[in-house]
Amino acid sequence: MPFPRTQLPAIGKAQSDGDPFAPNRNITRTNPERPGLQASYGKRPARGYKRRIMTDTSTRALTLRLWRSYLRQHGRGILLALLCTLGVSGATALYPIVIQQAFDLFTAGDQRVLWLIPGVIILVTSLKALAQFGQAVAIQSVVLRVVENLQRDLFKALTWADLANVARDAPARHAARFTTDAGLIREALQKSINAIADVLTLIGLIGSMLWLDWQMSLIAALLYPIAVVPILKLGKRIRRASGGMQDRVGDAATRLTESFGAARVVRSYRLEAAEEARANALFTRLREAIFSIQRTRASLDPMLEVLGGLAVAAVLGVVGYRVASGQGTIGEFTGFVAAVLIAARPVRALGSLNAALQEGLSGLARVFGIIDTPRQITSPSSPVALPAGGGRIAFDAVGFRYEGVPDAALSGLSFTAEPGQTVALVGPSGAGKSTALALLPRLYDVTEGRVLLDGVDIRHLSLETLRDSLAYVGQDAVIFEDTAYANIACGRPGATAAEVEAAARAAAAHDFINTLPAGYQTELGPGGNRLSGGQRQRLALARALLRDPRVLLLDEATSALDAENEALVQEALARLRQGRTTLVIAHRLATVRDADRIVVMEAGRAVEQGRHQELMEADGLYARLVRTQAFAG
Repeated sequence: MPFPRTQLPAIGKAQSDGDPFAPNRNITRTNPERPGLQASYGKRPARGYKRRIMTDTSTRALTLRLWRSYLRQHGRGILLALLCTLGVSGATALYPIVIQQAFDLFTAGDQRVLWLIPGVIILVTSLKALAQFGQAVAIQSVVLRVVENLQRDLFKALTWADLANVARDAPARHAARFTTDAGLIREALQKSINAIADVLTLIGLIGSMLWLDWQMSLIAALLYPIAVVPILKLGKRIRRASGGMQDRVGDAATRLTESFGAARVVRSYRLEAAEEARANALFTRLREAIFSIQRTRASLDPMLEVLGGLAVAAVLGVVGYRVASGQGTIGEFTGFVAAVLIAARPVRALGSLNAALQEGLSGLARVFGIIDTPRQITSPSSPVALPAGGGRIAFDAVGFRYEGVPDAALSGLSFTAEPGQTVALVGPSGAGKSTALALLPRLYDVTEGRVLLDGVDIRHLSLETLRDSLAYVGQDAVIFEDTAYANIACGRPGATAAEVEAAARAAAAHDFINTLPAGYQTELGPGGNRLSGGQRQRLALARALLRDPRVLLLDEATSALDAENEALVQEALARLRQGRTTLVIAHRLATVRDADRIVVMEAGRAVEQGRHQELMEADGLYARLVRTQAFAG
């Protein structure tokens, strides 16, 4: 039954400036923990796109920004962590005093050593254990919330970013930033907050040592500052190497995703050995990058261990001499040595802090660099209202070129699609068909000329208005890891269940959805892998029907289907095209024959235009393409 555009409610204001070639995801999802992915053309940005702005990557700037934007709001958690840290530090600082008192009482033959000291030790260790638990929980709560907020801001930045910026890197490389960089930042935050505990512990232990023997405290204190210079130098080396390691991690994620995604081709062409060799080389480079950092980090603890040994040796020698000469007690000797030994752990932790901190700052700089990337394609400050109309499209001397490519992708492209018409774009591979289609929703902006929608330059419309008026269906249907219902409903947030079902019926999807285990609430798996190609395509068509666009953009949605599924999808497409202007990249002669206008493209230009019979009689490029069936994608 016909499903004309006027039968569907008008689309409400979109909530996202994201890629309209992927559906609007701002809906109440059945599983909100599974955010949808954005589709991309994967081509380079046009000239004129600015590179990411240079975020101030100095330690001071990054630290201040982290504090102001992410840490300061967790004041209560930080205060709780500090209070618990004071408890841990205080209890630790009491250990040498307790040991000194125990040995002095024991030497003096005081019987209180039998009942008082064990009780004190149990009390001190219990208080320390309780404070340690509170400290660990408070620190983890703050750190994980900070990392979560960073991940949210990073995802938001990438989701709302210009397609040109996102397409520069493979999806796997972007995904690695949410795991590897987040892990480095998390470790740096944990160690930084723990460093406060270590500093307070050292202050308490220094107080204990001063109370026990202030002169010997000076000997121990003079040795550790020697390590400051090499620690800072090693930290700088680690920060530089961290960037290289992240590149290797991103390469590994990209290559592995590519290999697993091509599993059928790998097995069909017996490429297992070649892929294994390529992966082995990749793992070797990754190992070398990680090993370079770990080798530098590994030199810190031995250096601090030697310095600690020198401090203990000096203390043992001098304090031992003083006790032997009657200038001190056995308790003072034992307590002071215990304080020096206990201090070794926080000193080593502070020594290794700089390495973790530099890695975390390197990851933080990369995350902020993405967040700070300015958007070039935005709504105008005073957008024009889209007038009533049937979706008239006009390309007026449009030119466009991708960054780094000497030849223009489009040059002087002009054609018109009248309301309700189907216009087919045909031409050899590389003619610019996909580029022309990508300009309509402003995934890229023209570098010359203009694109008009119902008489208005699309750059004068708000992105919400423009993209609400479009729907896209491609050869490969984008299905999100969610339910069948959610995959259709995301076409128009706020649609009722009856409207979703009506769209599914019109797209010939309702019957197969009802056969699924949970009907419309069936989880479809990653990429909709529980459905056949034809079923995925019909779900995508239902989504487009529900969106009720003025303009339909098609990349020959049936070219990869078998005859039975193609017939079903063609019926749904026929309903979808009713009352709408349709631009279709044509790969099949049947589609071209039915088009109201055919635009024949070559080298980014429209070299012929007309209906099928007219172009065949002209015996130009179109006629040659028809004879050879060379409607390349």
